[in-house]
Amino acid sequence: MTATFLIVGEALTDIVVDAGGNRREHPGGSPLNVAVALGRLGHRCHLLTHIGCDERGDAIRDHLAESHVVLTAASTGDHPTSTAAATLDASGAATYEFDLTWDPDPAGLPEQVQAVHASSIAAVLDPGARTVTEVLRRCRATSTISYDPNVRPTLMGTRAAVRERVEANIALSDVVKASDEDIAWLYDTDDLEDVVASWRELGPGLTVMTRGAEGAVGFSSGGRVQVAPVVVDAVDTVGAGDTFSAGILDALAARGLLGAAQREELHAMPADDVATVLRRASGLAAITVSRAGANPPWSHELT
Repeated sequence: MTATFLIVGEALTDIVVDAGGNRREHPGGSPLNVAVALGRLGHRCHLLTHIGCDERGDAIRDHLAESHVVLTAASTGDHPTSTAAATLDASGAATYEFDLTWDPDPAGLPEQVQAVHASSIAAVLDPGARTVTEVLRRCRATSTISYDPNVRPTLMGTRAAVRERVEANIALSDVVKASDEDIAWLYDTDDLEDVVASWRELGPGLTVMTRGAEGAVGFSSGGRVQVAPVVVDAVDTVGAGDTFSAGILDALAARGLLGAAQREELHAMPADDVATVLRRASGLAAITVSRAGANPPWSHELT
């Protein structure tokens, strides 16, 4: 089932340096990657972001258009497009350094969307984070809210301050997905599953932790659900978590569970349905892992 989404967050230029020192630039940013993944899966997708009228901004606009993502009316401004330098190690894992300006204008948002997704730096870094919170609160009356903390410690601030902001966003959300690394940094604990399970007490109906090569675990009213990873020859992990988030939303759309009117039904999802959702997300993320960069699959690539 096709759905209409609003994604809120940063779009920037990833400057990727591989283990051999080779450098390349391409559009990136966690929210942008989620939007691209949903657009490629055939959904109607709008992106509220903050990019410049420069060559890097042009490349982002072209990339979004190719993946059928529509920029909101005020997403382009008279400022440089932000960048993120991603350095890959021998395993393909990335570490990031950012040059980011984040102050989006929420004018011209689509009137009706089934779900809104926010993630990463945009939901924590002021002044734009206040806009993200405003949009989530405004849309919650009609839309499913999805959130991925996608922690970037070098940019977001102190652990305590970030955790407070993250938990405030979780309280506005119906679906929350985070990586094991995110949770370990936020809470400085080894009891990661306890943290993810406890997030449901703040309000979400579905909370999910991805664990890389160990698969994913989800918590809902049906209890704990664990799914195995889809094994592929990994090229790098860039964009894998973002594709997983898009995969959750795609699977919920297929089950008719998006929109505020379906909130109770989503929150009451049985364990078997949660497993189906997580397997869909894992399969899509595995395709992204199997190729270089944040390159989510198109619908015609899926079997």
